[in-house]
Amino acid sequence: MTRIALIADIHSNVFALEAVLTDIDRRGVDHIINLGDVLYGPVAPRETLDVLRQRDDIITISGNQDRQIASASDELNANATLRFIHDEIGRTGVDWLTRLPCEARLGELYACHGSPGSDTCYLLEDVSLGWPRLRDEAAIISSLAGESSAVIGCAHTHIPRLVQLSSGQCVVNPGSVGMPAYQDDQPVPHVMENHAPHAAYALLEGRASSWQVEFFRILYDHEEAARAASTHGRADWAYLLVNGRMPPAD
Repeated sequence: MTRIALIADIHSNVFALEAVLTDIDRRGVDHIINLGDVLYGPVAPRETLDVLRQRDDIITISGNQDRQIASASDELNANATLRFIHDEIGRTGVDWLTRLPCEARLGELYACHGSPGSDTCYLLEDVSLGWPRLRDEAAIISSLAGESSAVIGCAHTHIPRLVQLSSGQCVVNPGSVGMPAYQDDQPVPHVMENHAPHAAYALLEGRASSWQVEFFRILYDHEEAARAASTHGRADWAYLLVNGRMPPAD
């Protein structure tokens, strides 16, 4: 029997990360896989980096915003949050992000951030209406691009979800450790919201030829995380960290 914890989308929220790791550690898992988007955010990127660098038992892959941090140049002048992150993590942190792989394999499990071959593709969610709904199975299988592993771990949408495919494959998104809501304009304007401030992760337990999946929502001091975001000029982040939804439109 193998027990694997999937975490994802920490987004610099060290307060949520520490709460999740404390819960995971007491469950005696064999492996922890971090599915990316680790440091982008106005909460505590340096402290988040420090925690992960001290944990040799965590397999970390890159997310699209890890890649954004690592490759940023001119964007630093226009994005105050990105500049703050670079100032906090320094060259050491950027180098750490640069070295992260874009995928990982562990036995029957394949791990990616978005989908195989893309860290920006939503594997499970259709957002064409402006909010997430499950994509049809044919679209999901097409986005797997031939990946045949029994279990697929994906992230990026921040929405916890388990999908069993007709192929017998199981696709798991553990949700977001540190950012329970966001909005984006790609591929179309849309909002992702979990409607609660809890930190999320998933626990997979392999039993013979089948897998049991549990989703956890962990309470932590989200008010402290919100205060950190406010201190760094992001009232929008402070709101979503407390409420699990985006601020109302003006």
